[in-house]
Amino acid sequence: MTLSFLNAQAKVIVAALTIGAFAIGLDTFVIIGALDVISRDLGISTAAAGWIISIYAFCYAVFAPLNAWMFKGMSRRSIQILSIAIFTIGNLVRAIALDYVIIIAGHVIADVIQKGRSIKIATDTRPGKAADKPSWKETEKGLNKIADTLGRNRLARDIESEEIIELIRPIYERGAKSMADHVRSYMHAAFSWGMKSDNDYRQQSARRFRIPFNPATGIPTEPKVKGTRWLDEDEFVQLYRWLECRDTPVHPPYTRAVRILMLTGQRVEEIASLHIDQWDAKEKIIDWSTTKNDQPHAVPVPNLAAELISSINVNEYGWFFPSAKDPSKPVSHGTLYSFMWRQRDRGVIPYVTNRDLRRTFKTLTGKAGIPKEVRDRLQNHALQDVSSKHYDRWNYMAEKRAGMMKWDKFVRAMLAKKHVKMAA
Repeated sequence: MTLSFLNAQAKVIVAALTIGAFAIGLDTFVIIGALDVISRDLGISTAAAGWIISIYAFCYAVFAPLNAWMFKGMSRRSIQILSIAIFTIGNLVRAIALDYVIIIAGHVIADVIQKGRSIKIATDTRPGKAADKPSWKETEKGLNKIADTLGRNRLARDIESEEIIELIRPIYERGAKSMADHVRSYMHAAFSWGMKSDNDYRQQSARRFRIPFNPATGIPTEPKVKGTRWLDEDEFVQLYRWLECRDTPVHPPYTRAVRILMLTGQRVEEIASLHIDQWDAKEKIIDWSTTKNDQPHAVPVPNLAAELISSINVNEYGWFFPSAKDPSKPVSHGTLYSFMWRQRDRGVIPYVTNRDLRRTFKTLTGKAGIPKEVRDRLQNHALQDVSSKHYDRWNYMAEKRAGMMKWDKFVRAMLAKKHVKMAA
């Protein structure tokens, strides 16, 4: 893959900006070797001349965050050019100055603007929705790998469909069909965002991607395989009992999280990241302000789940299910998937994924006599009628509570029946 994607004019501009940025960085240190000469010329001590360098640290501490905020509406290119221009003026003042105070003033002028530059250049203030999604970390990781492969500094409009295909093909050929589909989706979403950003009249950024078309549009997606696996009553009890009394050391929060999944039927990423602020112990309700389908969701939990949640001591960060490696973060849904894989491969639990547990809840709650509409509301499925699209999270609360009471009795009966059968 060639990286000769810049035209002659662009190369000149990039070279000029690069040299300018290098000069700005070099300016801070080159003066150290001239302190003795400066002190003699101005008739001051070497220590006083050293303040010319110390003022750099002061300007950096004070003006870096201020400048990043003040110039947040400007494009990175404009900030870089403005920075170099004012830096040049400041250096000219120092070059012709015959007074110590004027030299210090010139140094401040040169430093004030450019110390916030590095912060702003490394950010993008345009609005986006990625960070609001539960899976944004996984998406960011995937996009970083793609950028490293295609060339992180390449212009988006120069990426061709063939390059994306060559990126995806090896992933597909090694059998990771789902991952290949994810990579295609990441690329398609990234280019779509860039094209929409160019045409978004609501934002004032001067930056434009100028992407003529989305190169990932014509790449076919992998046919979706609809899952059909769900646990019958015996398998449900087998898994639940093992999670209560496991035969191998397991990080306790992981087993509790899976039991909550079984009892509530919620999405794995939402239960995994359950925080104390989302739990209303008095009302026995979990309340999410945003979920995967961008809708708020409040769900009453069955008494079994409420008892389990109330027995958990959240950690100092407020997580019910903290990560074993980093308690400041919740366990990732990927870790819960891995945990389930390891146990089912040992043969101690039924063959099941966390998504199968959500399907199991839908199926067994139907067997318990809960209407489909209420089950959809409980699981926060995206309904297409007008009232559902503008649905208040507290609507249908009475129906949802009644449904969860039925489900609680059904689960207790299952566990008791199987327990009696095993005792006999």
